[in-house]
Amino acid sequence: MTSDIWLPIPADGIEGLPAGPRYVHWDGAEDFPADPADCAFYVVPYMKGAEVAVRPLARMTSVRVVQTLSAGTDHVLPGLASLPAGIRLCNAKGVHEASTAELALTLIIASLRGIPGFVAGQEREEWRSGFYPALADKSVLIVGYGSIGAAIEDRLTPFECARVARVARSARATERGEVHPLGALPALLPEADVVILSTPLTEETKGLAGADFLARMKDGALLVNVARGAVVDTEALLGELESGRIRAALDVTEPEPLPPGHPLWHAPGVLISPHVGGSTSAFLPRAKRLLAGQLTRFVAGEEPHNVVHTTGH
Repeated sequence: MTSDIWLPIPADGIEGLPAGPRYVHWDGAEDFPADPADCAFYVVPYMKGAEVAVRPLARMTSVRVVQTLSAGTDHVLPGLASLPAGIRLCNAKGVHEASTAELALTLIIASLRGIPGFVAGQEREEWRSGFYPALADKSVLIVGYGSIGAAIEDRLTPFECARVARVARSARATERGEVHPLGALPALLPEADVVILSTPLTEETKGLAGADFLARMKDGALLVNVARGAVVDTEALLGELESGRIRAALDVTEPEPLPPGHPLWHAPGVLISPHVGGSTSAFLPRAKRLLAGQLTRFVAGEEPHNVVHTTGH
């Protein structure tokens, strides 16, 4: 039985890895460090792009688990088509919630309180006093109420929001309250001062925040995207931003990276961060704990956690 484990983090830097397998370090270099055909558990290099992520997959004829270190797995799914049935794809649930939720709150508060204007004013030695919106008393809508969406709400709680509404693929009840299905968006959008996108990118959510979605947002509302760029229709968003009707704070864009000269860079009312929701000092310790746990289960013959897709299903 093949037992190579491909890791983007050197094995000697991860506490708690089980003995037995051969650990191979590969973080996206052009040359493979070992024969991909001998890999049983493949941990995808983090933030190296889809081309790197899928490059060894066609040759990984013995792989049984593909593990991402990202919450989203859309960059890996196309590469699974060549694999036999029964291969587990697992995401990094538990790794990015704290960092992504922290950035979501940062983008909200920075946008509402006018921080980008203050930075520009400081550079010009201008004292830009004034009266700015607060997050307190605002109605917030979280679209994509998984673990990251829930972590965002945890951090919203001390800010005295008037209301937090939740939307996910299907309705359910939580300790915090009702989670509405996607079909409820037309009724919920006009009530929200802040709309946060934290949904995975799927066929159902691609372009979800399109012209109709954006048109239903109330005048002056803030759209915050910490999901994937393609969840938002960029052209439709540009139209709304240029009219001045809504504002946006984006950690992800479509296209990405946003190229020089793209009109989104200088659209009015937009704050852009360069897809840094998960890439913080909180990433590495949580990623290492995830891998130690997943590989301990794998070596013991147990089902891995965080399975989001199984080939052939």
